[in-house]
Amino acid sequence: MSLLRYESQVREPLVDGHKTYHDVTEDICKPVEAAPTRLWWIGFIISVALLLFGVVSLYKEVVYGTGMWNLNKTIGWGWDITNFVWWVGIGHAGTLISAILLLFRQGWRTGVNRAAEAMTIFAVICAGQFPIWHMGRVWMAFFVMPYPNSRGPLWVNFNSPLLWDVFAISTYFTVSLLFWYSGLIPDLATLRDRAKKKWAKAFYGVASFGWTGSTKHWQRHESLSLVLAGLSTPLVLSVHTIVSFDFATSVIPGWHTTIFPPYFVAGAIFSGFAMVQTLMLVTRKIMNLEDYITISHIENMNKVIVLTGSIVGCAYLTELFMAWYSAVKYEQDIFFKYRIAGPYGWSYWLMMTCNVITPQLFWVKKLRRNIAFTFLMSIVVNIGMWFERFVIIVSSLYRDYLPSSWSVYYRPTIWEVGFYLGSFGLFFTCYFLFSKYFPVIAIAEIKHILKKNGESYKEQMDPIEAQSVEEFAHEQVHAH
Repeated sequence: MSLLRYESQVREPLVDGHKTYHDVTEDICKPVEAAPTRLWWIGFIISVALLLFGVVSLYKEVVYGTGMWNLNKTIGWGWDITNFVWWVGIGHAGTLISAILLLFRQGWRTGVNRAAEAMTIFAVICAGQFPIWHMGRVWMAFFVMPYPNSRGPLWVNFNSPLLWDVFAISTYFTVSLLFWYSGLIPDLATLRDRAKKKWAKAFYGVASFGWTGSTKHWQRHESLSLVLAGLSTPLVLSVHTIVSFDFATSVIPGWHTTIFPPYFVAGAIFSGFAMVQTLMLVTRKIMNLEDYITISHIENMNKVIVLTGSIVGCAYLTELFMAWYSAVKYEQDIFFKYRIAGPYGWSYWLMMTCNVITPQLFWVKKLRRNIAFTFLMSIVVNIGMWFERFVIIVSSLYRDYLPSSWSVYYRPTIWEVGFYLGSFGLFFTCYFLFSKYFPVIAIAEIKHILKKNGESYKEQMDPIEAQSVEEFAHEQVHAH
């Protein structure tokens, strides 16, 4: 029985340094309680400037119509739907880290789950705007909601995957928001008790819902977390599956394929983890949280990236094989004449390089644990995943069955680019505000794993008993 009390020494500590409970509270609360740094102000001002540019771009689109965008005869979905699918994908890693890894009791999630959950919420907010503004007459957006109305028999088309998107994404957003906020409550109570300013005490007091830390509160908190994790887990799979149905249920060559749902889900997790890496590496450096977001966390996320990147690569090759095997001329033309070699061939090969070839470098352990290389790769992966959506949409649409309707080379206008940059401004404005006024790491969860996975605990392990653990594990392997 004594062997079971210890964790294997082979596993790296999840909290570096000789931390006490008080140290954890001080380290994580300090960035919230201190005045904003110069770097924070620079980042926040740039984000707000991008957001304002996005507002101007939307104003142009609403006043003058979608003619301000370069959509044409065949390409009815341009940058807007490309960006919609990309942002939905970005939002997948947060719920995966929170829900699935919680159910599987993976302790390494605790250093990154809070920021990943916030990232999910902000990404879904950004994604949801693109289809709404794409409608053109945005004041008619409420028509997609199936509510009792005076329009007689005129109801929304329940057979349309575009309507399924409305339900899937709104449900995903609601559950993710509840999951994120319920996890915040104990930490908000900690900030309430430490607050010295009246507004801060009042704000965190209302936000923490009277949390006292009693046994009953903790029991209910854990029960709620497990229930929300159970609800979120199928949502991780269903949301991007339904987004893929926007394409897969059509009859357009290059789209109507059964591989889209699993390949979209893998791609979403792939891009989502890359964005988590981007945010976490910057956050840990600026806020001095290297002891809580460790190299071990970064390496584990890189392992997920190389796995999902390999799945996406297999999906790309399967698409090419099925296009050839089908012997359908239109399908073969899309892949071999207009994607690989056509005017948009450069985007296809950029996608393949960023998503399939470069992530394979993470098989090398030194590169998986290299912070600079990881940061570069996280940006490369998200560039590649954006181009994946661009390739799927644009290269499948710009050549249809009727050559006389073929459009000229599609280029976005400044207002399409402005809308996209504005979504980045909204995302990072929200993230900067979150990182300033809320703990970016779950204090309570770090304390929960501290005594089992902290560096000081590892060092206190009795060498003889630690050796016994390794011998016991060795015997079990041989027994099997």
